[in-house]
Amino acid sequence: MSLSGALSNALSGLTTQARQATLVSSNISNATTESYGRRTLDVSSRSTTWGGVSVDGVTRNTDAVVLADRRLSDAQLGYADDMQTFASKIEMLVGESGEAGSLTTLYSNFENALLSASSDPSSNQRLKSVALAAEDFTEKLNQVSGALQDARTDADKSIASDVKSLNDSLASVKQLNDSIGESVLRGADASSLMDERQRVLDTISEIVPLRTVARDNGTLAVYAASGTVLLDPSFSGQPAQIGFTPQEPITADRTLADGGLSGITINGHAINSTNEGPLGGGTLGAQLQIRDVVAVDMQAALDGIARDLVDRFGPGGADTTLAAGDAGLFTDAGLAFDPLLEVGLAARISLNSLVDPGGTGTWRLRDGLGAATQGNVGDATLIQGYSDALDGLSVPSSTSLGTGTSSFAGHVSDFVSAISAARVRADGEQSFSSAQHTALKELELSKGVDTDAELQDLLLIEQHYAANARVMTTVDELMQTLLSI
Repeated sequence: MSLSGALSNALSGLTTQARQATLVSSNISNATTESYGRRTLDVSSRSTTWGGVSVDGVTRNTDAVVLADRRLSDAQLGYADDMQTFASKIEMLVGESGEAGSLTTLYSNFENALLSASSDPSSNQRLKSVALAAEDFTEKLNQVSGALQDARTDADKSIASDVKSLNDSLASVKQLNDSIGESVLRGADASSLMDERQRVLDTISEIVPLRTVARDNGTLAVYAASGTVLLDPSFSGQPAQIGFTPQEPITADRTLADGGLSGITINGHAINSTNEGPLGGGTLGAQLQIRDVVAVDMQAALDGIARDLVDRFGPGGADTTLAAGDAGLFTDAGLAFDPLLEVGLAARISLNSLVDPGGTGTWRLRDGLGAATQGNVGDATLIQGYSDALDGLSVPSSTSLGTGTSSFAGHVSDFVSAISAARVRADGEQSFSSAQHTALKELELSKGVDTDAELQDLLLIEQHYAANARVMTTVDELMQTLLSI
C-alpha cells in the first residue's frame, strides 16, 4: 500500500470513530429521555484500492413489538385510571356503611327518628328530629345526583379535550412523516424526527389504543387497535378528522341514547360512540363510558330509590288524609310526583314544606299532611305506619331497582353495595393495568440505552481513534524522511 493510500485509510477511520463517539455521547446523555431511540452507526468497507471505512448512515434502534405492547398498555392504564378515579369519587360521596354522613347512616337516622317519635308522638322535638332526618336524607340524594351529573359534564369536557388532542397529534404525526420521508430520500439522519414522532404517538396512545405499520421512507401508518385508519401515507396521507360537540351543563334527562348529547364522528361519519366502539379502550373510551353508561345507570338507580321513597309516603299509604294527586311527605321539587318524570327525581326530591323542620307544622307528621287541626297528641298510628312503610316488602315501581320485593332499606343497601363493588373492581383493574404497564415500560427501557455498554464502546472508539492517528503520524514521519533524503 502506498503512503497516500495508508493516509486515506486512516483518515476514513478517524472520521468514522469521530461519528461513533458523537452517537455514543448522544446515547449516554439521552439514556433516560422518553421516546429516544438508541443510535448506531452503519459502516462498511470502502470499495477502493486503498480500502478504508465508509459511513452508510445512522440506525435508530427500537423494539417494535415491545413498543406496540407498551402503547396498548398506555391506553389500558389510562382507561383504568379514569374509571377508578370516578368510582372512588362517587363512593366517597355516598360514604361507607356506618360512616358519619353516609347515605346508609342518614337513612338509619331517619328510621331511628321515626321509632323515637312513635314512642312519644306528643314530643315536638322528636317530630322535628324526624323532619330534620328526612331532610338530611333527601339532601344527600340531591348531592349524589348532582355529583353524578357534574361527573358527566366533566367527562363531556374531557371527551372534547381528548378529541382536540387526538386531531392535533395526528396532524403533527402527518407533518413529521413528511419531514422524515424527505430526510430519508436526501440520505440525511431522521432519528431526531423519529424521536419526536414517537413522543407524539405516545401522547395519543393513552387516549386511544394504537397500532402502527411501517411504510416507505421511514413513514408510519397509524391505526386504532380496532383497525380504524387514523393516518396512512399509502392512501390519502391525510389524518382522520375526529368530530365531537361538547354540551354544558349535562342534566339527567340528556343522554346519548336520546340524542341529547353528541357522539363521535370520523371524517363526518357517526361511529359507535361507546367504549366498545372503534375509538374505545383508552381515556376517551373511559369518559364515554362514564358519561353515557356508568353514571347514567347510577343515576337511574338513585332515581329509583327516590321514587320508591315518594311512593311509600304518598297517597294510598299510611297517611289517609292524602287524596289521589296530592303531594306526599316527599315531593318532586315541592309538587306531587309524576310517574312519567322519574329521570332526575333524585336531584329534585325534597321534604314536603308542610312539615319543614324550621316551621311549626311538624305535628302533621303525627296527624297527617291533610289534617286541618292537630289531633290526639298521643296517637302514634301514622308515625308507626311510616316505619312499617319503610320496612314493608314490595315490588318497586321503578324498573331500575329490579322486579323483586324489597324493603326501602334493602334498596339503599343494594345501591351502596353496588357503588362499593364498582370501586373494588376499578381498583383491581387499575392495579393489574399499572403492574402490566410498569413491566412493559421496564422491558422497553432495558432494550434502550445501556450506559455501561456505551462506555465500553467509547473505550474501544478511543483505542481505534488512537490507532488511526498513529498510522497518520507514522505516514507523516515517513514522508518527512523521504523529503529529507
